[in-house]
Amino acid sequence: MTPDWTCGSCGEEWPCATKRSRLLREFQVDRASLSVYLGSCLAAATQDLRSAPVSALQDRFIGWVPRSRRAY
Repeated sequence: MTPDWTCGSCGEEWPCATKRSRLLREFQVDRASLSVYLGSCLAAATQDLRSAPVSALQDRFIGWVPRSRRAY
């Protein structure tokens, strides 16, 4: 829920642990789209949460996404 960016179900900071699990399942085969989605949420949140450090918001919104190994 904006502008506080809290979970509408549990009240924790969004994305809460439950939402993170759901997002990983929903975007299981398309991590790039998940990153784009979370990046857009991060951009919006930086406008709403102006007093929060940017690095903390980055960790909160995109820092938890597991990185996949690239095959070269």
